[in-house]
Amino acid sequence: MTSKLVEIIEASAAAFRDQSLDAACLGLSVDELLAECSALEDLRRHSDNLYDRVRSLLFLYAIHKFELPRRPAFKARGHLSHVGWQHLLERRYEEAIVVFLAVQARDGANDVVSSALAAAYRGLGFQTLADQVRSSVRSAPGNEWMFQIRDPADQPLRIRPELREIESGVSPPPRLLEQTAVRLDLTHSAWSDIFFLAMDFPTGARVINLSVDLGVRGRDSTPKPPIEVSLRIINEPVLRLVSVDLEATASITTIAEVFDFSSDYLGLLKAGVIASGLVPPGVEGSNASLTVLLEQLCGRGRGMELVSHVRDIPKGSRLAVSTNLVASLIAVCMRATDQTEALTGGLTETERRIVASRAILAEWLGGSGGGWQDSGGIWPGLKVIRGQEAKAGDPELGISRGRLLPTHEILGSDRFSGQARKELQDSLVLFHGGMAQNVGPVLEMVTERYLLRSEPEWTARTQAVAGFDRILAALAAGNLRDLAKLTEHNFAGPIQTIIPGATNPFTEAVIDQVRDRFGNAYRGFAMLGGMSGGGMAMFFEPSRRNEACDALLEILTACKQQHESALPFATEPVVYDFRINDRGTTCELLTGQAARRAALGPNPRPSRSAEDRRRTLAKSLTEGGFNHESHERIRRDLRDGRIGLSKNRLPATTVIEDVTEEEVVDATDELPAEFAERGLAALRNGEAGIVTFAGGAASRWTQGAGVTKALNPFCQLGGKHRSFLEVHLAKTRRLARESGVSLPHIFTTDFASLAAFNHTDLSRTGDYP
Repeated sequence: MTSKLVEIIEASAAAFRDQSLDAACLGLSVDELLAECSALEDLRRHSDNLYDRVRSLLFLYAIHKFELPRRPAFKARGHLSHVGWQHLLERRYEEAIVVFLAVQARDGANDVVSSALAAAYRGLGFQTLADQVRSSVRSAPGNEWMFQIRDPADQPLRIRPELREIESGVSPPPRLLEQTAVRLDLTHSAWSDIFFLAMDFPTGARVINLSVDLGVRGRDSTPKPPIEVSLRIINEPVLRLVSVDLEATASITTIAEVFDFSSDYLGLLKAGVIASGLVPPGVEGSNASLTVLLEQLCGRGRGMELVSHVRDIPKGSRLAVSTNLVASLIAVCMRATDQTEALTGGLTETERRIVASRAILAEWLGGSGGGWQDSGGIWPGLKVIRGQEAKAGDPELGISRGRLLPTHEILGSDRFSGQARKELQDSLVLFHGGMAQNVGPVLEMVTERYLLRSEPEWTARTQAVAGFDRILAALAAGNLRDLAKLTEHNFAGPIQTIIPGATNPFTEAVIDQVRDRFGNAYRGFAMLGGMSGGGMAMFFEPSRRNEACDALLEILTACKQQHESALPFATEPVVYDFRINDRGTTCELLTGQAARRAALGPNPRPSRSAEDRRRTLAKSLTEGGFNHESHERIRRDLRDGRIGLSKNRLPATTVIEDVTEEEVVDATDELPAEFAERGLAALRNGEAGIVTFAGGAASRWTQGAGVTKALNPFCQLGGKHRSFLEVHLAKTRRLARESGVSLPHIFTTDFASLAAFNHTDLSRTGDYP
C-alpha cells in the first residue's frame, strides 16, 4: 500500500510537502491510520535524511496523541508495560517504542498504549534533533580538534606569553577583559532562528537584530556593554570560576568537576571553558588530572581565574544574555590561548563564526538552549542574519536542507542612514516587565507546529517571513513609524497565532494603558524573544520619549501589582537607556593599577559582621510573620521522634489489595440514563453542588512559579485570558443552563487566592463551548 503521509514527507515540491497532518488524516479510519503509522515507522528507521526521520517521528506522535483517540471506533482501555514505562522515564525512547509496539501487537491498538507511544515518539524526535545540532557543532571548521583530544598531556593550547608574566606578591598579574553587547531583536520571523527550523527551512530563517549597550535609567550615567568577562593566570594549580552577579565562586581541581554542570550556579561558565577548548570535551570521563592540563596551558604550579559579570539584567530579558555571556567567555579564552589573530580589539568574521558555533555547543552542554541569532552581540551594530542552504563541504549536506550557522550582514551607512539610526535610538524604549518564564517549552512547541504544518500556524509563519521583507524595507527607507507598526503587527498576528501564550494579561494591559495615555505619540510594540512579560520594547515619537520612559515605569509597576498573584514575576520592572554598539565584542589587556582595580570587582560590597547578619535575619523573619513558638514545637517533635519520615509509613500488618472489576465504574462507557436523572434530581432538590479545589501556590502551567494557581490566566478562551477559576465557574454556569437548575459552586483554595479573588471581575466569566 502506498503511504500518503510518507509521500508528503518525501515530496520535493514545497506545496505538497507543506500539507498539514490534520488535513492529510481527515477521513482516515483507525485501520488506515495504523497502516500509515506502520509506514512512518519504517521510514523513520531506515531513512538517511534527518528531517524525514524527525518529521516521521512527529507525525507518529500526533497520530497517536490526537488522531486515533478522535475515532469513535478506537478502543479506550488497555494495559501498559512497566518495562516500557521505565524506559520512557529514563529517556531511552527507542527501547520504549519497541516495548510499546510489542504490547500493541499483542493486545491491539488502544488509547493507553497510544498515549505512551506518543510520548516516546515526541521525545525521540527532539532527541534526534539535539544530537544533530551537537554533530554539526563538532564538525564545524575549527572545532574538530577539541573532540579528538583524549589525554590532557596532548592539549596543544598554550597561554600567551603576555599573560604568563606574573610575580607572586609583587604586582597584580595582567588581566584580559572582554566586553560584550547583548542583542535586541526587531524580528525573528516567528522563531525562525531555532536550529531545527533553520536547518530544514533555510529560506525562511531570517532575523534582524541590534547589538546594544545598556544602562538602568535614572541610575547609570551612560550605557555600557552589559557583559564583562576577565581572565588571568594565578599561582595555584586550580581553575577558579567566579560569577559576580550570581555571587558564586568555585575552585575546581578535577576534570570531573568541570563537566558537573548541576553542582553549582556556574554551569554556563564551565560549558564556556569546555567549548573554548581549554578543557576539551574529548577528555570527559578520562579520569585524567586537571593539574596536568593546567600545567600544559599555564605552566607548572599555575592555574587560571575566569570572572564573569552581567550588569543588572534579570532573567527573562529576551536579550540573549546567556548566549552572549558564554560567547564572551569563549572569546576571551580563545584570545588567551592564541586562537585569534589579535589579543585585543575586535574579532575577525571567521573568528566570530567560530565563537558562535562554540557558543551553541556550550549552550547545549549547559542546558540553556536558544537559537543562532542569540550570539548577535559579538557582531557590531544592526545586522541581517539569514539561514543558508547546505552546500558541498558543509557537514549538513545530505542530512538537512540548511546548515547550522547562518550568514551575518552588517547594515552600514549605505543601507541604514545615520538619521534613521538616530531616530531609532531616540524613539525606542527598552524595558523589563519583571516576568521570568522558561522559554524552552515554547521553542519545542514552535518546532512541533512547524513539523506538523497545522494550517493556521503555517499560514502565520509565511506571513512572518513576508513581514521580514517589509521590516527590512522600512529600516532601509528610514521609516521608523512603519517599522513600529510592523513589529506590533508581527506580535499581535503571526506570533500569537503560532503560540497564543506568547502574550499575557500583564503585557496586554501595559500596551492598552500606554496607547490610551500617549495616543498617536505611541508608535508600536516589539517583543524581543520567545515570550512577552520580560524584555520588551515600545516605539514613541522622539519628542516624547523621555516622558514615555517615566510614564512607562509607572504603568509597569501598577500593572505588576494588579497581576502579581496570578503571573510569575521575578523582579521589579525596570526601564533601560541603550545605545547601538558598533564594536561588537572587544577585549583589552589590563596591567598595573587597571588590573588591580579589575581584581576588586565592580562595586565591592562591605563585609558585614555575624551580629549584623543575625539582626537582619531576625528582622526579616519577624516581618514575614515567622512563628517562633510553632517552629520550636515542630523541632522538638522531630527530635523526640514523634514526627518524621519513619512515622509516615503504614504499619507492617497493613494489607494492600487491588480493586476488583466490580468495584469500578468506567464512566468513559455510556452509563444508564437513570444515573443522570438521579444526579439532576439531586441538583434540583439542592442535595448536590460543585466544589472546585485549587492548589495554593504554583502550578504546572507556570512550571512551579510562585503564583496563585486558581488565578493564573493559563489560556485564552472567547478572546480573553482566562484563569482556572473562571473556566470552572463557566463550566458550572453551562451545566446550570443546560439542566435548568441553579447550581451552588464552592471554590476552595488558600487565603491568598481568596484575597486576590476579591479583585477578580466576574463579569468577564462566560460559558465556553
